[in-house]
Amino acid sequence: QRFEKKYNAELVKGPVSKETKFEYAWCLIRSKYANDIKKGIALLEELLHKSTKDDQRDFLFYLAVANYRLKEYERALKYIRMLLRNEPGNKQAIELEKLINQALKKDGLVGMAIVGGIGLGVAGIAGLIGMAVAKSAKSQ
Repeated sequence: QRFEKKYNAELVKGPVSKETKFEYAWCLIRSKYANDIKKGIALLEELLHKSTKDDQRDFLFYLAVANYRLKEYERALKYIRMLLRNEPGNKQAIELEKLINQALKKDGLVGMAIVGGIGLGVAGIAGLIGMAVAKSAKSQ
């Protein structure tokens, strides 16, 4: 709330400083509410587009974290890889990339299981319909 007040106070006076915007975005992406995280992402993306290459590290890292928290793994991976292109030895970024890749694999396996389950369900229904049609043809 303190950072939100500071952000809004600066906003009323004119443009918000980069530091205030970053602090507020950082707080928002740590929220348990998806809308807050999305608002934080928007602020970080704004900062990223207006920043120099030297300032991008934190923006890219926290954009990856925020998207990871929203289960937007592809977007998270995009941001963390941009950071790793600039800093291939960044240990935090390497660890986050591993987490994102694990989540992607887990999500992919769950997705495949769901699709497989739906496929089995459709096949089962088709089989039942086929049996019903065969029985009705036999009784006629």
